[in-house]
Amino acid sequence: MSVRIIGCGNIDRGDDGAGLLVARRLRELGTGTQEQSGEALSLIESWAGAETVIVVDAVVSGKAPGEITVWDARAHRVSSGFWPGSTHHFGLAEAVELARVLDRLPPRLWIYGIEGRRFEQGSCPSPEVMRAIGEVAERIRRSVHIRELSFPEHRAR
Repeated sequence: MSVRIIGCGNIDRGDDGAGLLVARRLRELGTGTQEQSGEALSLIESWAGAETVIVVDAVVSGKAPGEITVWDARAHRVSSGFWPGSTHHFGLAEAVELARVLDRLPPRLWIYGIEGRRFEQGSCPSPEVMRAIGEVAERIRRSVHIRELSFPEHRAR
């Protein structure tokens, strides 16, 4: 089974680096990952050919900092409203929806969103996001290594 894990973000903007930090933690644990800034066309190219794709990024949805949300992006549209602070005009949400129109979505596409609160240039990730980074990395590692990629403990949002 072809699995691709992609961490998105900007490490120099506090909580925005959450996806990248999850990817780095997974690599430390022996799980292969990619890092992306979150630009739409690069994301579409990076998941080409994979059967299952897991993308991790920081989100802003109004929930408590560090809260984790998981989307089944094949089953549900992804709102760009969760990435209002993105430095890209075409980011993760747009990548998913463009890939949907172009029939370039992978067979399974899961998005882990970690609720952020601190996005200033030069800031460090908040403590709540740091805790969530460890939790998300462990969830993904367990799921990938036991081949239960349907993520039954999560409900699509």
